[in-house]
Amino acid sequence: MNTDILTVDSVRELSAEFAEHIVRTPIIRCPALEQAIGSETEVFAKLEFLQATGTFKARGALSVLMHLSDDQRRAGVTAVSAGNHAIATAFAARAMNTSAKLVMLASANAARRERCLEYGAELILADDVHQAFALAECIEKEEGRFLVHPFEGPHTFRGTGTIGLEICEQVDDFDAVVISIGGGGLCAGMSHVIKQLRPTTLICGVEPAGADSMLRSFKTGEPQALDEVSTIADSLGAPFALPMSFALCRDNVDQLCTLTEDELSAAMRFLFQNMKIAVEAACAASSAALLGPLRDTLKGRRSVLLMCGSNVDWTTFSKHAELA
Repeated sequence: MNTDILTVDSVRELSAEFAEHIVRTPIIRCPALEQAIGSETEVFAKLEFLQATGTFKARGALSVLMHLSDDQRRAGVTAVSAGNHAIATAFAARAMNTSAKLVMLASANAARRERCLEYGAELILADDVHQAFALAECIEKEEGRFLVHPFEGPHTFRGTGTIGLEICEQVDDFDAVVISIGGGGLCAGMSHVIKQLRPTTLICGVEPAGADSMLRSFKTGEPQALDEVSTIADSLGAPFALPMSFALCRDNVDQLCTLTEDELSAAMRFLFQNMKIAVEAACAASSAALLGPLRDTLKGRRSVLLMCGSNVDWTTFSKHAELA
């Protein structure tokens, strides 16, 4: 993979180019999490759930669409998603004055499907992820639409790399960053940029135990696929890792850990009860890691948690957070 477009200067250029559409999301200090950990730990949260479309996905999708040719934009785009990537692709298509024909899982949250329609996308529903990818490939071939991949590709990494750039500009002298991993595109771009600017930063990736393709890939030394995905953090439920995102994560991530469903649920509940933040399980994953498997690792460190998305309705949130 040519990493020339992933230099800090290139990522900084992209950040300026899409400033009209992308929010420079805030970072806040988190006293509640600091108190829960103790030991003079400083905790900051990058509130990427305040991004356009409600998740970080808008950055990668817009980065990809900005670099399509005129012919590709006239043909339109397609994508496969359980929700957040579809919403981001629909958003980017509208921003770039093109059309989006998206394949979503029939089990996808109704609120997420509605968001896609609000951005003007056409939706096709699939019974499972394998059928979804097959349908998208047919659309790509038969209609000439560009397939916007959910997490793999240099322009996607360049988009997610802007988050790492912003963190480096917003927080002084941090020691660690915690990033949730689904397919790995978020962690790949962020970690690559952060390591260029702050080489000694500890990069921690976190996955649901029921969707741990990156951890398995690290163990075997090559991208791995899962026979089954099972997690309430559906945004992190990628069924496989792929070569480019795996390579960047392997080169830049220092530690991986997995989270149980109970740990994800408890973190959702903690954020709501102590910080009045109501987010999806994928977004709570970084906090769950801090409160759980990374507690000892991060004690006494100046740490930044990436809070990645908030596209969840109240019924689903209260069920997953076990508030009832």
